[in-house]
Amino acid sequence: MTNLPELDPESSAHSRRVAGFIADEIRKAGGWLPFERWMSLALYAPGLGYYAAGNQKLAAGGAAPAGDFVTAPELTPLFARTLARQVAQVLEDCGSTEVLEFGAGTGALAEGLLAALDEAGIPASYRIVEVSADLRERQRTRLASYGGRVAWLDTLPASFVGCVLGNEVLDAMPVRLFRWTGSGLLERGVALAADQRFVWEDRPAPQDLVDAVSARMPALPGYVSEVNLQAEAFMRGMGQWLKAGAALLVDYGFTRREYYHPQRMEGTLMCHLRHVAHADPLVAAGVQDITAHVDFTAMAEAAVEGGLEVLGYASQAVFLMNAGLADLLAPLDPGIDAASYARAVGPVQKLLSPAEMGELFKVLAVGRGLRQPLAGFSRGDRSGAL
Repeated sequence: MTNLPELDPESSAHSRRVAGFIADEIRKAGGWLPFERWMSLALYAPGLGYYAAGNQKLAAGGAAPAGDFVTAPELTPLFARTLARQVAQVLEDCGSTEVLEFGAGTGALAEGLLAALDEAGIPASYRIVEVSADLRERQRTRLASYGGRVAWLDTLPASFVGCVLGNEVLDAMPVRLFRWTGSGLLERGVALAADQRFVWEDRPAPQDLVDAVSARMPALPGYVSEVNLQAEAFMRGMGQWLKAGAALLVDYGFTRREYYHPQRMEGTLMCHLRHVAHADPLVAAGVQDITAHVDFTAMAEAAVEGGLEVLGYASQAVFLMNAGLADLLAPLDPGIDAASYARAVGPVQKLLSPAEMGELFKVLAVGRGLRQPLAGFSRGDRSGAL
């Protein structure tokens, strides 16, 4: 069992409020909630959930480890500058200056992209869909200098032409948990113990979940994992409003063959609390992040079902190198200022290293109406493995 960091009094009090709210929802539902609903409440309940309340989630680059986790745009501005090269190609190809980002975090990616696109002579208009009120305010402050070029949307656009971005968005969508037994499939949910703690409770899976899981893997008694039907619906629905251009989705995950490998018996559910990763989502309700790795095969299939094309799939390391990260590193001279060079290159090594983010993180591109292949997938494209 991982030793979890002690919560400050304010966070503890907030977690108790969230837990009380979810406990009431369990009682209203007859004593049991499917995990998908439990995760949705823990993350997104208005004014209470992890992404809907005012706790600090993301650490700023270079800061002491505040928040719960650090994403690539906070690690180094070179991530945004490299991604901007691929975004520029998409915009030029579809004749647009529109960028739409889902879940913009601290605004670091938006800030870096806008600056790099300006340098490239592309005065982009930037739209953000953000469910977190406090993150939205952080973004407004950080991006204030861009004025009306940046706007926040409360709903999906009816029609969009341009480049869509999602960095670590799919993994935060609520998942359904399942467990195979010798007699069939069970859906994992959450109930209340006598002392009012949250506990796991499995019930016979409804037919829609049986159908979804059976299409992905054979029955393996004792096997526990998840399916992200909400993320699949998001990908499928994108085909209704992305009229031309591409969506670039960066996240940690696997192809289906890897995702449901027989040796991955306990699934991929993971939590982050004050930079400690652990696998118990039922504690610290409302003050820890809860995620699951992405089944990129499922995401690609859903996009195709929605009428989009798969434009590329590669590891983050391969994508960034194809997109020109090495060119951005070239002007740095270790002989002039070794300390500055180390500070610049260290985070890049984390982005590229197979032992860190380079291989675990993937980039999936889907879209329609583009004439040229995307540069980020010019070598090492694994679309055929999806």
